[in-house]
Amino acid sequence: MDQARVLLVDAAPGELLGRELERLLGHGLAVTLNLRRVEDRTAVRAAWAGPVGFTDFDPFDEAALCAETVRDGLGYDAVKSRAGVPLRAAFLEAATGPTTARRLRVIGRAGAGTDHVDLPAAGRLGVVVTHTPGSNAAAVAEFALAQLLVLTRDLTAHNAASHQGGWRTPTAPAVELSELALGIVGLGRIGRALAARAAALGMEVQALARRPTGAPGPTVPGEAPVRRAPSLAALLATSDVVSLHLPLTPRTRGLIGRTELALMRPGAVLLNTARGGIVDERALAEALRDPAHPLAAAAVDTFAHEHAAFASPLFGLPNALLTPHVAGMTRGAMAIAALRCADQLAALLAGRPHGVPVVTAQDSSPDEPPGPPE
Repeated sequence: MDQARVLLVDAAPGELLGRELERLLGHGLAVTLNLRRVEDRTAVRAAWAGPVGFTDFDPFDEAALCAETVRDGLGYDAVKSRAGVPLRAAFLEAATGPTTARRLRVIGRAGAGTDHVDLPAAGRLGVVVTHTPGSNAAAVAEFALAQLLVLTRDLTAHNAASHQGGWRTPTAPAVELSELALGIVGLGRIGRALAARAAALGMEVQALARRPTGAPGPTVPGEAPVRRAPSLAALLATSDVVSLHLPLTPRTRGLIGRTELALMRPGAVLLNTARGGIVDERALAEALRDPAHPLAAAAVDTFAHEHAAFASPLFGLPNALLTPHVAGMTRGAMAIAALRCADQLAALLAGRPHGVPVVTAQDSSPDEPPGPPE
């Protein structure tokens, strides 16, 4: 049988790229690497010319992505993405159409979440979608704590003043983490990893989860018992810090808006390392601009518009800590995701789906909260 063809839409960074290519080639797959986001293209070409094919296009340009899919009439059996490149109906139709020798069968995401894929179109066209849930749980949990520490200790303002030669003394003493109640919305792998770390630091932790109280969930090292909040409204009203760890679905889109923000405790902090569409960014910006609003600060790592389209009403607000979707980008997390995704692609292409996480349009994530916001 001919080798299955795999397109790496966006490659793993640095030395991890070599490990990713070795793993895919070791599975007997024919790999084409998109060089657009590769830092040292000359070195990569020299090292991998022969066993690996090369292309170069902007993966966020849908027309360019579709053109690559049908180039030379060859097509691909599988596509792997990392940075959430949109894989919408137009791409899926081109990749499964009659103009190529091979029909797309599998999409792999080296990371958690598949909201970048048009799941109904994938299901209709017979394309299986897999990802690597939990691969970045520790990384994102640590990042959420870092966000919280930066905000509660006012580190950005102290850093800016110090660089300008100013000796900035706080007008009021900062709070310690053990003085704060943490509310986690979404108690999947990341939420549970955060709960364990926060509890170890002395924080009171509560969470909102889809599973009923007592039902088992994905385990993480050092997992601590977590009190379940009865509703989103109750969690918002009784937490000093609210951290979001949900997938973006029709049920969670816009989950946190004006009404929900108004329910928060005076001086509260909101952390979002999940997906941008979960929070109404305009409502969040309005709340942060209003000195009378109970919300004091927010840290946002994910936005409704990212990459080349990056824009947000949060720009310029001193009490908004903004980062470019980097919470899960640690060496360990990215290595787990890249290699696990390679193994899952190979298994699905070989007709061995047992144990491989597959996502469909009908799936409901274990991180999803019970019903709409109250």
